[in-house]
Amino acid sequence: MITQELDGTCGPVIELGPGTGAFTRAIIARGVAEQNLVLVEMGREFASMLSRRFPRATLFERDAAELGSLGIGGPVGAVVSGLPLLSMSTNQVEAIMSGAFKHLVSDGSFYQFTYGPLCPVPQKILRLLGLESKLIGRALLNFPPASVYRISRKPL
Repeated sequence: MITQELDGTCGPVIELGPGTGAFTRAIIARGVAEQNLVLVEMGREFASMLSRRFPRATLFERDAAELGSLGIGGPVGAVVSGLPLLSMSTNQVEAIMSGAFKHLVSDGSFYQFTYGPLCPVPQKILRLLGLESKLIGRALLNFPPASVYRISRKPL
C-alpha cells in the first residue's frame, strides 16, 4: 500500500529506515530503478545487509533527522518512510520532515506508514512546514491495523 502511487516515472526515491528492505523491494517492483534509490538507515547491521541486497542504491548510514544535511545529489520525487514517528520527539519529526521536503520536488510526496489511528506527524509540524496529510489506505486485517498517509505541500 505504501508504494501504490510510485512508478518508474516518479524519479529518484528516498527511503527512510528501510530495515531489511521490504519496502525497498516493493519500490523496485513498482518500476523505480535500484540506482534511483537513496536508502537512509541508522542501524549498522541493517545498513550492511542493505548494501549487499541493493548494491546499486545509494546508502547513507545516518539518522534520518540528518536528512536535510545529506548530499542526496538532486531533487527526488518521493520519500517513503517506515520510521516509528510516534515514538520520536517532536524535534526529531520536524527535522525529518523539513529535511525530506528540502529534497522533494515541488509536487513530490512523503509516504508514511503507521500503526496509530491518525497521521503520525503532528498538526503543529504540518502547519509550520506548510504541509497537509491525506490517508491513502488502511490495512484493517493487519495486526495491529496499519495506515498509510501521503504528506505533501499545501497548494498555494
